[in-house]
Amino acid sequence: MSLLRRLSLLPLAGMLAHAAPLAAQHYQCNLPRTLQVPQVRPDAAPRPLPITGYTLALSWSPEFCKPRKGQPRHARQCSGRAGMFGLVVHGLWPDSGRSWPQWCSAQRQPRPREVAANMCISPSATLIARQWAKHGSCMARNPATYFKVTRILWEGLRIPDYDRVSREDDLTAGTIRTRFVDANPGWVHEAVGVKLNARGWLEELRLCYDKRFMPKACDRTRFGARDEAPAKIWRGL
Repeated sequence: MSLLRRLSLLPLAGMLAHAAPLAAQHYQCNLPRTLQVPQVRPDAAPRPLPITGYTLALSWSPEFCKPRKGQPRHARQCSGRAGMFGLVVHGLWPDSGRSWPQWCSAQRQPRPREVAANMCISPSATLIARQWAKHGSCMARNPATYFKVTRILWEGLRIPDYDRVSREDDLTAGTIRTRFVDANPGWVHEAVGVKLNARGWLEELRLCYDKRFMPKACDRTRFGARDEAPAKIWRGL
């Protein structure tokens, strides 16, 4: 069954009905008028494994940009000239019970307009092209399908105001999970992974789905920091 067919069978309408006010987590964003799609070279052998579920990884952009603001390769995401970003899509990854499927054969590369259409949720052409080549190629026959599924999942989410959450007293990884679950009916605590860096700052949320794109409990690796772990959220100031 195709990815889009699986999504069409979900009770997703109720999730989307709650999503509109806070679905976008780019504070401002301008799509590029033109771009070149970067060439991506595999850095490992192909691994075409059976898919048992999916992970939607959402990076906290202020933390990513903290050491990268002056770097030309990250100018779109980090300079502020193309807009300001909160959570952004790192990628949609297929899972397998044994390992990560990756670098499968692809019929074609993404077209410039397909990449450009996603640069308000993933503000890096290099990242988008790499995510398709490494992960999307194991999920879909063409980039358009992979990107469309990613957007459907993203638009079905309500993103909490993590700027405000960052000011809460005694903030923990559990607080970050709880605020996400409170904003998203149908999600459960165990399905929200929280990745903190070595100094306790939020780097990424990892949202775990089953084969039908319904939330499911993350394994230990994707669940990340335990609920009681102290956490901090960088606001980009």
